[in-house]
Amino acid sequence: QVQLVESGGGLVQAGGSLTVSCLASGRTFGSYAMAWFRQAPGKVREFVAAIGGSIKYADGVKGRFTISRDIAKSAVYLQMNSLKPEDTAVYYCAVGASLRTAQAISGIDYWGKGTLVTVSS
Repeated sequence: QVQLVESGGGLVQAGGSLTVSCLASGRTFGSYAMAWFRQAPGKVREFVAAIGGSIKYADGVKGRFTISRDIAKSAVYLQMNSLKPEDTAVYYCAVGASLRTAQAISGIDYWGKGTLVTVSS
């Protein structure tokens, strides 16, 4: 059974930094792309970043967020710097078959349950 478990969410002040992590289990994900999405209160889930051969970021996080992965550990990380109140959301780990498909909700094969990141002003 595939499981994606996020951790590292919490409360941080605007301008601060936080790193969220995701550990995957249940199968080998080396050939898959891993991604982060987020969903703010009252808003639709949106793409944040993906990694799989190369890296893609949503425009709103470029230069502030860094995605990385440890294939041996089946882990993916999202380092978030210069956080803004509008970054407040539940952050979801996701796995897709390719970097292209992992940038869209419809292309995700597996989802984690999410971890809440709250940025105070």
